[in-house]
Amino acid sequence: MSKPPTGPPDARRVPRFAGPDTFARLPRLDEVERAAVAILGVPFDSGVSYRPGARFGPSAIRAGSKLLRPHHPFLEVQPWDVHQVADAGDAAANPFSIAEAIDAIDACARRVLERADHLVAIGGDHTIALPLLRATAARHGPLALVHFDAHLDTWDTYFDSPYTHGTPFRRAVEEGLLALDASAHVGIRCPMYTSGDLVEDADLGFATITTVDVATKGVDDALARICERVGDRRVYVSIDIDVLDPSHAPATGTPEPGGLTTRELQLILRGLHTLDLVGADVVEVAPAYDHAELTALAAANLVYELLGIFAKRAASRR
Repeated sequence: MSKPPTGPPDARRVPRFAGPDTFARLPRLDEVERAAVAILGVPFDSGVSYRPGARFGPSAIRAGSKLLRPHHPFLEVQPWDVHQVADAGDAAANPFSIAEAIDAIDACARRVLERADHLVAIGGDHTIALPLLRATAARHGPLALVHFDAHLDTWDTYFDSPYTHGTPFRRAVEEGLLALDASAHVGIRCPMYTSGDLVEDADLGFATITTVDVATKGVDDALARICERVGDRRVYVSIDIDVLDPSHAPATGTPEPGGLTTRELQLILRGLHTLDLVGADVVEVAPAYDHAELTALAAANLVYELLGIFAKRAASRR
């Protein structure tokens, strides 16, 4: 008989501002035999094109996670009681070499996946999605990508550099990491560099659901389009916190007015529990620009929604 999962201390007995500084005060990965889901911090922001500071995102998200409670009433599941969830600590990424950092993050993610079935990364700028996709695709094959972001992140280069927070999904396409007939951007709304940006992105194979689509057609329509697009493919969810409107998440590197509300994104994520989620990240939290921990709290809650999806699927298989 397997051991019951080890969870965080009871907040009714140990105050939330006390106890471990792990995500949701969960045990460390090295304290448990194995985890169904591991949380990995990736404190790296050398790929940003505007505001720096996302290297401090993992610690801010962990701080924001102290308010989380064990039972998810909308998914009717307890994300860390169904199976073991643990905090894997932080990847050590070279802040002076993007190429070396990408290799180190990839290697770290693969090591974590030797002791965990799934990985949710907290960043860190969006450059980190590329090595995370490499590690996840090495286990599962080409992945359906559901990418929540204000920006496409499929540009070719910035300042002739192929590895930045605006290029990870172009590189992922080139490396064959994605199932493009099942991948989509959600929340796109930024001004573009040229009139051809969206055309080039579509030529790569992505579908796009804009913020205007969500505003005019509603959450249910967006959710139906995502689920139809993904089908039964194994899916990786990548969430740039700037998909949220700056009024909901001001602390990010490239804020864009007119974004999703936190509630809209929560509702969409909850509806993804029918998909075969195998990995995820929540990135671009730059806490120096935060107010009242709005962004850190939102990011921590989005990780909680992802953990709820993993738990819901695990519970359904029992």
